[in-house]
Amino acid sequence: MKTEPIRCAVKRTGLLSILMFITFTLVACASAPVPPTESLNAARDAIERAEQADARQYAGAELEEANRHLAAAMKAVDAERMTEADRLAKQARVSAELAKARTEAAKATAINREMGRGAEALDEEMQRQGDQQ
Repeated sequence: MKTEPIRCAVKRTGLLSILMFITFTLVACASAPVPPTESLNAARDAIERAEQADARQYAGAELEEANRHLAAAMKAVDAERMTEADRLAKQARVSAELAKARTEAAKATAINREMGRGAEALDEEMQRQGDQQ
């Protein structure tokens, strides 16, 4: 008769061990780092848009910085440092957006300069026309 309480205790201990194992397994799975896919994709897209806008010509340093941050973010993902990877991906996106903005500003400045030269040439031509009459 004394063995019955021991069997119950062993069964309870075994059941408790199984429940603890399941709990720890679930906690471990729930805390597995998730790559910052959205931030990485946004950075890649921003870099692609900057490259399409000719940022390499007008804002090469900013574009290079964006590419360096993206590469570092990918290394951080490989090392399962997801918070760092997310931060670096966001920095890459911002650097790429800055490169694109500087490129657009440089292009606008060049267009304004060309329009100014065209206006000056038109003024000169009008002056000549006025002098001939």
